[in-house]
Amino acid sequence: MSPEAAPSSHRKGRARKDRTRKPRRARRIIGYGLLVLVLVGCGTGYWLYSSLNGNIQGVDIDKALGDDRPEKLPTSGQNILILGSDSRAGKNASLGTGNVSGARSDTALVMHIPEGRKKAVAVSIPRDTLVTRPECTTSHGSTLASAKRVMFNSVYSAAGPACVVKTVEQMSGVRMDHYMEIDFAGFKGLVDAIGGVTVTVDQDIHDKSSGLDLTAGTHELNGTQSLQFVRTRHGIGDGSDLGRIGLQQQFMLALLSEIKKQDLLGSPTKAYRIADNLTDSLTTDSGLASLTKLAKFGRSMNGIDPATMETIMLPVAYDKVDPNRVVAAEPQATTLWKAIRTDSQIPKSAKKSPATGG
Repeated sequence: MSPEAAPSSHRKGRARKDRTRKPRRARRIIGYGLLVLVLVGCGTGYWLYSSLNGNIQGVDIDKALGDDRPEKLPTSGQNILILGSDSRAGKNASLGTGNVSGARSDTALVMHIPEGRKKAVAVSIPRDTLVTRPECTTSHGSTLASAKRVMFNSVYSAAGPACVVKTVEQMSGVRMDHYMEIDFAGFKGLVDAIGGVTVTVDQDIHDKSSGLDLTAGTHELNGTQSLQFVRTRHGIGDGSDLGRIGLQQQFMLALLSEIKKQDLLGSPTKAYRIADNLTDSLTTDSGLASLTKLAKFGRSMNGIDPATMETIMLPVAYDKVDPNRVVAAEPQATTLWKAIRTDSQIPKSAKKSPATGG
């Protein structure tokens, strides 16, 4: 009997068996495939994790500073000192400008994240601010005596990151929960890895020193241009560091917004490229010095929208002895730090800076 002439009951029975065999065969194929993926993924995943994890450098801030620190208030939120280092070492050698040796804290800001993790405040500290550097143990283990009227950005090169944390804590009375530092190469690589950052400027900027050359309008900046953007000062405002801070804050918000909207889950390759560039040039306190710790901290920040972040410059006035330097303006600075320390609303009066007329 031909298949066409077979009773309908036989045809239905055979169809049922075929349908049964196919799902089972498909499940076996998928199962074997998943097993291979899991086995390969475990090896590759472990290698990727080890590679990225090994990139991060850690600094034991707690050990270096001991107990001589501001009290951590129970409702003070989280405070992170973030530095941009202008090191000329290694990959950074071709990215600097000028004949400078060693490294300094080219950019410094205190990121305050209130309880509830809904809105952040970034306080920029001008690099030319004259401060009192406390007695510190240097990165090499020697003791550096306290000194008055030193430029803030010189503390890093003189004694290392722990001393910068100690200086900020003593001038503000705010305990830093974490420390992060990224150098030139890491900053450039991060911007290139995410495909550029879009900024809008309301005036032409031509700075021969940094190399930045922009016309008024909207531009998508690559890594090199972004580095020029955050380091330029001669092409904007009064040519001082105070004018540069406005560009740095603008760029920071644009960068955070760009990272937040990236489809990293849909592009594992891009996600790895970003993570590799970032971790390769990242130094943190020991409390964040691993991928798992960074990831956990990052997840806790998911509720913060860069669009609502408030950016403030530490209120400063021009120094009466050296007009090329600035000092913290009082009582504004004290009021600002108190609001950060107590996790309370920052008064408008605490944001006014005599040096900028703001």
